[in-house]
Amino acid sequence: MLSQYVEELEQDPFEVEEFIERLCWRTNNEIGSDQFDPDLLYETFVETIKDMKILQERQQRKCDKLEEALKEEQAIFVKAIDKFVAKHQVSVDYFHQLDEKINSVAGKVIHLGEQLENVNNPRSRAVEAQLLLNHMTEFLTPGPIVNDIYSDKTKLYEAADIIQKLFQISQDLPAQRFANAKKKIESKYDDIEMQLIEEFATAQKTENIERMKELSDILSQFKGYTQVIDVYIEQSQATTYGGRDVFEGIVPMCHKHYKIIQQVFSAPDKVISKFILNIYQLKINQFVQTKLDDRKDENKYLKTLSELYSRTLKLSAELQDFFKGSDDDLLQKLTANIFDRHLATYIEVESRTLDGKCQVELKKFYENKNHQKKQIERFQELRRDMQALIGARANINIAQIEDYGGETFLSEELAINLLQQSSHAFERCCLLSKENDLPRNILKLTDILLRYLLHEHCDYALDLGLQAIPIAECKSVPQIYFFDVAQKCNAIVHLLEKTYNASVMPNVIGTPQYTDCIQKKRSYLETVENKIETGLERTLNAIFGWVKTYLASEQKKSDFKPDTDVDTVASNACLAVVQYLNPLIGLIQKTIDGENLAAVLTEFGVRYHRVIFEHLQQFQYNTAGAMCAICDVNEYRKSARVLQSPLVTQLFDVLHALCNLLLVKHENLQEVCGGETLNYLDKSVVMNFIQLRSDYKTIKISNSLKGISDQRMV
Repeated sequence: MLSQYVEELEQDPFEVEEFIERLCWRTNNEIGSDQFDPDLLYETFVETIKDMKILQERQQRKCDKLEEALKEEQAIFVKAIDKFVAKHQVSVDYFHQLDEKINSVAGKVIHLGEQLENVNNPRSRAVEAQLLLNHMTEFLTPGPIVNDIYSDKTKLYEAADIIQKLFQISQDLPAQRFANAKKKIESKYDDIEMQLIEEFATAQKTENIERMKELSDILSQFKGYTQVIDVYIEQSQATTYGGRDVFEGIVPMCHKHYKIIQQVFSAPDKVISKFILNIYQLKINQFVQTKLDDRKDENKYLKTLSELYSRTLKLSAELQDFFKGSDDDLLQKLTANIFDRHLATYIEVESRTLDGKCQVELKKFYENKNHQKKQIERFQELRRDMQALIGARANINIAQIEDYGGETFLSEELAINLLQQSSHAFERCCLLSKENDLPRNILKLTDILLRYLLHEHCDYALDLGLQAIPIAECKSVPQIYFFDVAQKCNAIVHLLEKTYNASVMPNVIGTPQYTDCIQKKRSYLETVENKIETGLERTLNAIFGWVKTYLASEQKKSDFKPDTDVDTVASNACLAVVQYLNPLIGLIQKTIDGENLAAVLTEFGVRYHRVIFEHLQQFQYNTAGAMCAICDVNEYRKSARVLQSPLVTQLFDVLHALCNLLLVKHENLQEVCGGETLNYLDKSVVMNFIQLRSDYKTIKISNSLKGISDQRMV
């Protein structure tokens, strides 16, 4: 059993509950699974606990033996480690002794070297001086120089070293005594220097970087060292590096040659600066001036100027990495030198071009309409209204109202073209204007845009639209076009606002020109808004002036006071008016938007109600006529509901209630007048409607009106 317990206890993981369950299961199996003997189970647990204690004692004895063996082995290994530490210390001592000996020998070697150098240097200088004196003697001797060292190309480096030193020595010699020798030295100096430069150019052509480096180091001691840099730059930039487009290959070329310059020249940053300077002063400047010399087409000139300037700025930004720690604004100065002449007159050209474009667009628009712009006289509208009014009263045609067949002379397409042209001008202005001049320049271009778009186009169209509005009391059905004019004008203003907020305001905010921009736009828009408001007022006058005139002439007294019973339907005059007004309501809803729509519809409904209200008070009504009047009011009220104005709906509901006074029995008048709809009305209005009843004199004698009359007196 102990071996079985060991196996179960060594399981990983060991679960106590499972162990007890297995023990119980084995015990129950011995007596049968159907029976349960607690005493047997108790004895099993007691025996198992005893076995566990025995097993624990055995395991503890094994652990004690293992711990003793471990302590013995640990003592053995500690002794071995102590021996190794002692040996390591001996090795360290030997190493320090060896290091001291090496340092001592090295010190003696250095001292010996210094002594040898002290002896060798004067000797070397003496040999060098003797060699230079020998070469100097050749230059002091009359006649040509015959030493092969100066003519043998294989000894060019040696000859360069000698002539460079002789040239420095000759600078200290008296000019009168050694004039001939100095001339010979200078001549040979220039000749060798030129040979070195030619060799450098040849090495550059073959891309021999090592030879270029050697020649550059030698020539750095010569006075014409800058010529080497010039030769390198000239040969590097001799080939076209962008084809027809100069800008395309500049950045890759600079990166390519900067790697070579770093290997060849001792001061690469200065060389690359001169390299780029040459590109700007020669290549880019020549390219730009050639492109901008043709100024016949100023629009093309502006596009080219903007493109070239933008690309030059982009190029400067990409090349700025080559100027870290040096003149940071050199490229900006170079760019300014190239474009200053053009930027100085830019805004005049831009303003003139934008003005011309706007003129052409407007002229083209009116030509397509076969329209010749008219000069709007100051009192022309007043004179037209007076002539038309007199003509209507006298029934003669004094003034002909020109409505141009409904043409509005407004075009969103034209407005978009003008705004696009202006947006391009604003973009160029932001790019090409100096920071201090930008707000003033933006203001100039804004003035041109506002003048042509709002004054020359919208204002003019509104003036024509105002003239085309029929007079208020015309007898013929008025043709209404002004709603279309207002719609297109509002659409153009919305387009202008978007451009204004995107291109104008960000460039003037926080400057003195900000207020000017706001005021200029507000001034133009106020003129437009006032004319639209005037036009809407006149349009409503024309509409309801005709309604009033038409009802006065077409509505018959017999409609509301027939001699016999008739069908209770709306009168023909009413149906004609409703048929005329319903499309106009739809037109208003289609052409007017925003808060203006609610205001116009409400004003339309109020005038609508006023005309009908005044019209109905001009007749007397019997019972059949009152039914007809109520039918008319129902038609009017039905069309008025489309206006979706609570005020107008209420007005027509009250009118309907007033018309009911024409129909109810006189005994019920007081009750009806005290109803919810009519109770708050002035009683004079109620009495005026009651007086329109054909039986008014009869009911006046009775007591039916006493309560109403008393309230009226109060």
